[in-house]
Amino acid sequence: MTKLRLGPFTDDKPVRLTVELPATVHRDLVEYGHLLARESGQAAIMPAKLIAPMLARFMEGDRAFQRRRRAQKKEASGSGSACA
Repeated sequence: MTKLRLGPFTDDKPVRLTVELPATVHRDLVEYGHLLARESGQAAIMPAKLIAPMLARFMEGDRAFQRRRRAQKKEASGSGSACA
């Protein structure tokens, strides 16, 4: 079996967010949760628990987003230093 992109879940304090998903996406999330649970030996994982780590993984893999994020951090840290 191929390794799924998400690994075991850790508990983290959640922030409530309400979204509407197409039924096909929900069905795929349910199936993914079952496959991930079977692969990791955990109990069934509800679709709502999958969304945040999937989005985080997506953003980690987005090179343009990461470049811009690093540039913003660099600008923010550079603007606080004064040159005399």
